[in-house]
Amino acid sequence: MRTVQNVIDSKINSYNYISPDALVIDALQMLNSVNLSYLVVLDGDNYKGVFCERDYTRNVILKGRSSNTTRVSEVMTTDLPIVALSDTVESCMNLMNSYKARYLLAYDGPNFESVITIHDLLRQVIANKENVFDTSLANQLIDHDEGGGRIY
Repeated sequence: MRTVQNVIDSKINSYNYISPDALVIDALQMLNSVNLSYLVVLDGDNYKGVFCERDYTRNVILKGRSSNTTRVSEVMTTDLPIVALSDTVESCMNLMNSYKARYLLAYDGPNFESVITIHDLLRQVIANKENVFDTSLANQLIDHDEGGGRIY
């Protein structure tokens, strides 16, 4: 099965990092230039959060804040689910679903590695559909059905 490490290895390196002290207007311009939906907020080498389009709409526009005076640190998301490099794509999808999250934070022990997006996972599913999900459950269900049991 595909893992978080496989997802990270297949991602194109992007330079979508911003400081927590940056203004939201600068973050929006950067989002536009890198053509992504999120920026990783770093203070030096330390992960602080993620700034995304949803943060802008919910925490700036809908709250009447100004993009020219609001800092990224005031509106970024900091409470995303965490996954390990050995976690499977399937477990990531389940985690995203249960937390209603679009992003996961990938860590190698204490070290931040990457953001995993729903789009990253979907690309893995499409490209590697036979290697993404554990087929043992499906096979058990098929075997059970062939034995005369009913599947609902």
